[in-house]
Amino acid sequence: MARRQLSVADRYSATLSRPIRPEPLSFVAEAFRWGAVVPRLLALAVLMLVAQLGAHSRAEAQAYPTRTVRFIVPFGAASASDINARLFADRLAARWGKPVVVENRPGGDGLVAIGAFTAAADDHTLLFGPAGTFAVHPYEYEKLPYNAELDLVPIADVSTVILAFSTPASLGLRSLAEFLALARAQPGKLNAAASSGNSDFLMFGFLKQSGVEVAKVPYRDILQAPNDLAEARIHALMTSLAVVQPQMQAGRVKVLAVTSRTRAPAAPDIPTGAEAGYPALDLESVMGLFGPRGMALDLRERIAGDLAAVLDSTVRERVEATGQIVNMRGPSEFAASIARLRAKLAVTASVLGIKPAH
Repeated sequence: MARRQLSVADRYSATLSRPIRPEPLSFVAEAFRWGAVVPRLLALAVLMLVAQLGAHSRAEAQAYPTRTVRFIVPFGAASASDINARLFADRLAARWGKPVVVENRPGGDGLVAIGAFTAAADDHTLLFGPAGTFAVHPYEYEKLPYNAELDLVPIADVSTVILAFSTPASLGLRSLAEFLALARAQPGKLNAAASSGNSDFLMFGFLKQSGVEVAKVPYRDILQAPNDLAEARIHALMTSLAVVQPQMQAGRVKVLAVTSRTRAPAAPDIPTGAEAGYPALDLESVMGLFGPRGMALDLRERIAGDLAAVLDSTVRERVEATGQIVNMRGPSEFAASIARLRAKLAVTASVLGIKPAH
């Protein structure tokens, strides 16, 4: 006799009518079962949350910018930072369809610009300048109003700024060795100035290491210094090659050496510090764009990609004409360049007996 097939309803009713027989230690087995399940559920929830945040971050990056973008520059007009910022601002504005405004905030060894940037706490307000502006601050100030590791987030490395060691042409000096000899012959009678950041640190560290006594002349805006140098009101200056280039081309300023590893494309006749016999002046001064604390990596990579996209031959030629070397690198590469710069400055500080306050 064929067995009758039970329907789903019949099987359900049979299950309900079956007496429940408690199994020994069933509560223990159940606890173990839930103990294994809960962590998996939590892990799944975390993964879903991360995925949602990632999607939100990518959406924000794709929509950026939604309004005017500001580039804050720690130096005045016609500086290397200013030239770069304006070149890229014009092209990014065309690409984004939103205005990109450059604001010059010179003074205070870069702290004025950094203060304005960190106070904004806005991903549409970015800092455009050399990493050396803040890399030396721990050696110069006991207390800082910002945290470089958290508040200045690397977006893109745009160029290497070639620093120049210059003197008045009227002094008739032809080399770094001649300048040092003059300074030793007249202790305390010569003076010097430098851009804020690693230029200042490198120059006066080099002079101290060389055993010469030179008075330091501070400038709120270093762009005033080349005229004073040309008139021999100051006797030595270290700043970007772009700043002294007009006076150099006019024959009123003599550039004795540059700090890059290779000679400047815009001034191939000028030796590097190492070629002049002073390898301590070898320094890669990287410049780029920084975002605020917490800026998402997706957004930083998007902006870095846009910077690379607008780097045409005209921009490259104009950047190189100001004594820079174009380096278009993204967030991680820029961070690595900054780490190398800090390591170089730490070695210099150690030799000079300078300890960071932070």
